Amino acid sequence: MNLLFGFSQNAPIDFESEGNGANWTWTVFENDTNPDLEIISNPDPTGINTSQTVAKFTALESGQPWAGCESAQGADLGEFVLDQTNSTISIMVWKDVISDVGIKLVSSTFWSQGEIKVPNTVINEWENITFDFSSFTNPPSGNGVLNQIVIFPDFDLSGRTQDNVVYFDNITFGDEVLSVLNNEFLNNLVIYPNPASENWTILNKNTEITSVSLFDVNGKLVAFIDHVNQQNLTLDASMLKTGIYFATVVTEKSAKTLKLIKQ
Repeated sequence: MNLLFGFSQNAPIDFESEGNGANWTWTVFENDTNPDLEIISNPDPTGINTSQTVAKFTALESGQPWAGCESAQGADLGEFVLDQTNSTISIMVWKDVISDVGIKLVSSTFWSQGEIKVPNTVINEWENITFDFSSFTNPPSGNGVLNQIVIFPDFDLSGRTQDNVVYFDNITFGDEVLSVLNNEFLNNLVIYPNPASENWTILNKNTEITSVSLFDVNGKLVAFIDHVNQQNLTLDASMLKTGIYFATVVTEKSAKTLKLIKQ
């Protein structure tokens, strides 16, 4: 299934059999023997990520700090223009160490402005990390068009003391962040009002909500409500600063992350 958001042919990258990423030609680089990127069953389907399938990257101790993996030029992600509709990129990661995660966008002529790096803040659980590419530009004339994503799961300039296994999933672009493709859930989830100054109301019409995680634009967890076990929830926005937030709503079957605006 390919979802078109007006900026990329194949997104979000969810590694599911009917989604994007699982059958892509991922190339691992600067990782000594360069073990392949593996597409495996989710080893920890809890918290914000209950999806079935994820990517597994083994950052070797003998590899370079910037070891990573990249999609194939053009054929995988597809061509797109970077603008205000897709300049926010998010990725879910599961790591047992704290280190930077990097994302780089590359053009058809291998032009790039370089990577953005953001560290994970928790270990041994899924975390959503957000990257702001709004200050980046599209390739100058003669430098092709953006069509490739490069991921650095364990960008550690201090050097690794062991092989580090990193799982990542649900790479998304733009205002609406989809963490798991489940049409029934997507069609029945409502968040209102948005923008809000005092409260957001989250309503899932058919299924009880399990948990809600609220992240700021830098991917920092600012609120977590567990054991909701009802179809609606009021999320307090009154103490939050004005700006953009992302709420990940989890049920027994699915999860969805939406952009919220505090005014």
